[in-house]
Amino acid sequence: MLRFAPSPTGDMHIGDLRVALFNYIVSKQRNEDLIVRIQDLDKEKNIEGKDEEILGLLSLFGIEHTQVIYQSENVRYHSAMALHLVHEKKAFSCFCSDNWLEKKREEAKENKQEYRYDDACRNLPAELVIDNMSPFTIRLSRPDKGELSFESGAVDSFIIMNQDKTPTHNFASAVDDMLSDISLVIRGEEHMSNTPQQEHIRASLGYEKEVQYAHLPIINDAPSVKWLLEEGFLPNAISNYLISIENKPPLEIFDTKDAIEWFTLENVSKSPTRFSVELLRDINKEHLKNMDAIELSRYVGFADANIGELAKVYLEEASTTKELKSKISAIFAAKEIPKEFTDSAKVLIETIKVAPHFEEYDDFKKYIMKESGLKGENFVKPLHLLLTGTENGPDIAGIYKYIKNYIGEIVK
Repeated sequence: MLRFAPSPTGDMHIGDLRVALFNYIVSKQRNEDLIVRIQDLDKEKNIEGKDEEILGLLSLFGIEHTQVIYQSENVRYHSAMALHLVHEKKAFSCFCSDNWLEKKREEAKENKQEYRYDDACRNLPAELVIDNMSPFTIRLSRPDKGELSFESGAVDSFIIMNQDKTPTHNFASAVDDMLSDISLVIRGEEHMSNTPQQEHIRASLGYEKEVQYAHLPIINDAPSVKWLLEEGFLPNAISNYLISIENKPPLEIFDTKDAIEWFTLENVSKSPTRFSVELLRDINKEHLKNMDAIELSRYVGFADANIGELAKVYLEEASTTKELKSKISAIFAAKEIPKEFTDSAKVLIETIKVAPHFEEYDDFKKYIMKESGLKGENFVKPLHLLLTGTENGPDIAGIYKYIKNYIGEIVK
């Protein structure tokens, strides 16, 4: 079993999406289920509706999962596990105040030392614990030497239950991974420091199954997924980019399902990388070229293969659906004609409105030129403006076959 564990406290970022993608791919390769665990324990930071937004994005990117779990629904298990550890004398109540602990941290900082909890409450007599009415946390006793795969000094007696009786992130995550029988955790390297604590929690609870970890390097300057989609980048292209960066794919352009055949975590670079919008643009352009014409036309406001093919012509100067929509919209929008071509444009509009339908551009051009009496710059420039909305861009001869059925609407 694998899991993707997002927090509903903000927009999903590129790093989060990459973690979800890799979990999905590896779950398919290993023929194991993938669950989504919404880490919603921090009620004050949770943003209403973000969980549904996250699930919607996973669906948009084709990341299939078998179950959605809300971490807050497991709090009773977290509490029961913490109580079990206290009864086993593997955890203890800590009455140290926040002010006292902060003072200790400041002292350690002044001495240029890392703060380590000194187990002040670990061996309190039972009567001092039972009769103590002060707020308290529950701490898991530090491991003895040789108990774990990492140095015991990497973990002190850390808090597993807060004063308000809610579990800490590491405790809840470790317990939930046990409950879900997680075999492999793929996550960002910013969570690497959590691993020793989570291993210690499971070992203290007598959980013997080894959980494997794969930590992905940071992507610097990464935007939110929502922003990329709003800018007109395709889900397939974004996935293609995320699987490719600092990796060695056999193909430059591919779909996520293709990657299931050849992707390996071992080939992912261990070094941080910087997000490249320009590289994503190149990949996005290739996916747009390969897209079904009718599907592409929907991105620019139509349902016509001819408009989809027209959009592909503009891929010489555009690389996102947002940019393509702007190009196509200019064709159908009211035109701003320079003063020197105003009279010529009026003549062309009247001529085109009463012109018969022509299949070929050369026939259309000959008719309009003859009937309007215009030639040279007074014909070419205003005609290009009327039919494309710009003075430059693709030659009309190359796009006429895609717009011929819309001529009347275009020069309205």
